[in-house]
Amino acid sequence: MFKRAAPLSSGQPADSVLKTGSGGVDRRKFLTAAAAVAATTAMAPDAFARNFGPNADPVRYPEPDVIGLDPRFKYKLGNAPIQRLYTGTLWAEGPAWNGVGRYLIWSDIPNNEQLRWVEEEGQVTRRFRYPSGNSNGNTFDYRGRQIACEHGNRRVVRYEYDGSITVLADSFEGGEFNAPNDAVVHPDDGSIWFTDPGYGGLMEYEGNRLDTGSVQPNRKEAVYRIDANSGAITKVADEPFKPNGLCFSHDYKKLYVADTGVSHYPEAKSQIWQYDLNGDTLSNPRTFASMEWEGRTGFADGIRCDEDGNVWSSAGWVGDGYDGVHIFAPNGDRIGQIKLPEICSNLCFGGTKRNRLFMTASQSIYAVYVETRGAHIT
Repeated sequence: MFKRAAPLSSGQPADSVLKTGSGGVDRRKFLTAAAAVAATTAMAPDAFARNFGPNADPVRYPEPDVIGLDPRFKYKLGNAPIQRLYTGTLWAEGPAWNGVGRYLIWSDIPNNEQLRWVEEEGQVTRRFRYPSGNSNGNTFDYRGRQIACEHGNRRVVRYEYDGSITVLADSFEGGEFNAPNDAVVHPDDGSIWFTDPGYGGLMEYEGNRLDTGSVQPNRKEAVYRIDANSGAITKVADEPFKPNGLCFSHDYKKLYVADTGVSHYPEAKSQIWQYDLNGDTLSNPRTFASMEWEGRTGFADGIRCDEDGNVWSSAGWVGDGYDGVHIFAPNGDRIGQIKLPEICSNLCFGGTKRNRLFMTASQSIYAVYVETRGAHIT
């Protein structure tokens, strides 16, 4: 089990991490370094798995970039290709499927907008919501209302039937959040669970830089729960260094949380946490899966669970052969992979039968049909 270092207190700046030479990684410097590595990689003739451009050759079945790593991965369809549905975003994030409207929404955080792909036409419209508060994660509640995590405004909001916006969470114990990131809704009580890693508070590109002198812009990073009836907000976990994507298990007995804390904390590990879910509380924090694989370490960001209890995780910041989606069995074993030519930030199941995996990957949106269904409505 991964044993974490003692957490920083809410008011304690992480100066030892932020200062040059401390061994920590400032996210802006991290992204700059990652860009340099990517530029070098792009010079290689075989840098990407294949070309998805309009003049690319059709893929020969079976799809070569959906890969089974274990006999338990039984979800590849022999005649279903990976398709690129759209390209042109700066940093695509937060995909969510609306089953009533049969459309996919997602965020382009730097462009401060949300986009929509409509299933029956296959068309994309920009500025579905603009400005979007530099929204990141999106989801829908069980009444069909969209919920968004806004980096720029450091809040969680809900879009109402009449077009108004309800602020669900913008402060906790007298102080603002760092920058809410991703959210999920529980079907039994309507509660909303969200993460607050704070990336949108550390840079102008994805929100509004707060310049507090800490990698915790306003407070210790944590996972929160909003009560659907009272609106009360409670902190339910703070073990992850920077809790990012999250999802419930297929039976709602567990909660998974992706930790991207290695972007700023040298003692962090790139992993997915698993908690036992007990009503409105979490217990027994433990490592579910590591993103270290074949000597390389990337990030798990957005995650979703399928009907069999497998966890499908976005993967990135390593390069060709790693970036895309990694699929983990209920016991944490890596059993499958989907390779993409871009860093994958997030994903969700959707389509009429909820058997199509949509993947937000840097500048593009990809999709592939799989032989399973998402465990949740989005």
